[in-house]
Amino acid sequence: MKQSSATIGIVHPNAAGLDIGAREIWGSVGPGREGETVKVFQTFTADLQGLADWLVGHGVDTVAMESTGVYWIPIFEILEARGLQVYLVNAQRLKNVPGRKSDVQDCQWIQKLHALGLLTASFRPDAEMCALRAYLRHRDQLLTHRAPHILHMQKALQQMNIQLAQVLRDITGLTGLAILRAIVSGERDGLKLAQLRDTRCKSPEAVIAKALTGDWKAEHLFALQQSLELYDFYTQQLVHCDRQIERHFAAMQPRWDSLPDSPPIVPSPSHPKTSKNSPAYDVQAELIRLVGLDLTAVDGIGACLAQTILSEIGTDMSKWPTDKHFASWLGLAPHNDISGGKVLKSRILPTHNRAGQAFRQAATAVARSQSAFGAFYRRKRAQSGPRFAQVATAHKMARTVYHLLKFRVTFNDIGAEGFESLQRERDVRALQKKAAKLGFLLIPPEPIPIST
Repeated sequence: MKQSSATIGIVHPNAAGLDIGAREIWGSVGPGREGETVKVFQTFTADLQGLADWLVGHGVDTVAMESTGVYWIPIFEILEARGLQVYLVNAQRLKNVPGRKSDVQDCQWIQKLHALGLLTASFRPDAEMCALRAYLRHRDQLLTHRAPHILHMQKALQQMNIQLAQVLRDITGLTGLAILRAIVSGERDGLKLAQLRDTRCKSPEAVIAKALTGDWKAEHLFALQQSLELYDFYTQQLVHCDRQIERHFAAMQPRWDSLPDSPPIVPSPSHPKTSKNSPAYDVQAELIRLVGLDLTAVDGIGACLAQTILSEIGTDMSKWPTDKHFASWLGLAPHNDISGGKVLKSRILPTHNRAGQAFRQAATAVARSQSAFGAFYRRKRAQSGPRFAQVATAHKMARTVYHLLKFRVTFNDIGAEGFESLQRERDVRALQKKAAKLGFLLIPPEPIPIST
């Protein structure tokens, strides 16, 4: 009897595909429908509303589109508000067959793949988390734009042979900014400038005064003044941004059910604020109110990192079936090339996942800590080096955070000694298993009595 070949069935019969550009959007609703099955629309709001009407008129209930820059965001939100199921698809999964390429063919290809159920939607948090994520990403951009102006100030001082950076750890600290503002205001006397030194500064006044003797050239003073003004401008914008984020946190409702008799959550002891880039509001308290857990209890994850991680992944862990899926989405799981049942190559694929980068930062921070993660990092570093240890520890920390958020449990660190004790037990069991496989019996040595 001749066996018929299997065919791929239609999974989404009412699927549509969109090819998105900066000036126009091509849509396809698939063959066999009345009217135009492929149509082009401009990207003005009225045209996007017309596109939504066109899709609804053809009975479309799900739409797939490519994540092209930020051009997809307006039409995504409009279609989502209309009640359509929108799939935002990674461009790597939409590679067309070789040959002639056009916008018409692209939208038809996307529609065909989506109708056959061959596309997977990219993760996107809910609206409140998306707004928080946008605020925090904008805050990071402000910090990034402010940093070059610090270098410009250092360059102007160096060109005048003002060695302020040699005697101060940070020229944008209390002492450094006070001296810079006095220089811009016209003060040139090194002794008077050194008297602006903060009492906590380690360098004495005499050393600072010696470093503030140089060649005061007008062109470099002008560059110093403008760089300081730009630094102050971005600093003021950061203050406004922090206020807006704090207002957004206040408007967000807790995402966990608290029992009337449940004890209050005690925040883990945090280190004092040492970074001038830290937000002005209490990040740790806001996150505890929001998720009902203290993620800063995980060693290596500070308040700012916890805020970044939650804004990127949200609080609903049901989006990932298991912690392995979560680690793979973060870009922390190894990618194996398998052929003939044999692993040919195993590597970590490059990724720009912000949450994955945050977990990598947390893994680097525990390199010398006496926590279980610190002991794990040092063990992996001894095996294959620091880069391998960073990814492996970040992977372990990500699975821990997944478990905390999904099962609503608190984190208890067993410490480096507890980790080493458990690891020794695992090593002993592995040796016993190997000895039994070879026909031997592993017997622990008897303790040697201490003679008195």
